[in-house]
Amino acid sequence: MRQTTFTIQGTRALAPEVWEMTLEGDTSGITSPGQFVNIALPGRFLRRPVSVCTWTADALTLLVRELGEGTRELVRFPVGTALDLLTGLGNGFSVSAIPDRGGILAGGGIGIAPLYGLARKLRRRGTPVTAALGFRTGAEAFYVEEFAALGCEVLVSTEDGSLGSKGFVTDLLSSRQEDTYVCCCGPLPMLKAVHALPHLTGGQFSLEARMGCGFGACMGCSLSTWEGPKRVCREGPVFAWEELLW
Repeated sequence: MRQTTFTIQGTRALAPEVWEMTLEGDTSGITSPGQFVNIALPGRFLRRPVSVCTWTADALTLLVRELGEGTRELVRFPVGTALDLLTGLGNGFSVSAIPDRGGILAGGGIGIAPLYGLARKLRRRGTPVTAALGFRTGAEAFYVEEFAALGCEVLVSTEDGSLGSKGFVTDLLSSRQEDTYVCCCGPLPMLKAVHALPHLTGGQFSLEARMGCGFGACMGCSLSTWEGPKRVCREGPVFAWEELLW
């Protein structure tokens, strides 16, 4: 974990209540896709945890969904605003555990964010990637073109059928029986449904939780696993398929 100052380079709206933020600063604490940062906001007691979408040596990209007053303020700070960040938090996706033949990256809504950084790592390794992205409506879709630009096969589902296939991410996965390894991030009901698909044999799941400290001290984000209690912020947020106890 590192505490450092980042400066907002730019912010753009991607979809209703979803924003892309680029921050300049020392990213050396970030070592794997799926890790997160914890952002201090003026006048707010608790920091806001946000998954890292992708990063370079001196900048990181975050995808932020407005969930309340804090994130609403965050995405409207002007360019040049300095922010206090804790970086390199949590355990991310294990790229080495993903088969060379590839797998499917399944994301729902803002859960797509860490999967983009994972897709970049896999494509640089030469691994084929299929991205299954789920949204409520086509108007709420984002980063579809960005995944395609990496050379990923992109499958899209929307609940109302306004973009891609009508249905859910689980429907996309059920149509791909050849893809048996999955890396997944999204709402808890989606994660449970994906984990229950009978043709899938392994994978990694990134969980969301309400966090007090973000680095394991408060124990507020603990969950039960087959190996006993673990903290989403410390031992997670990414857990192996076989660890999860729903």
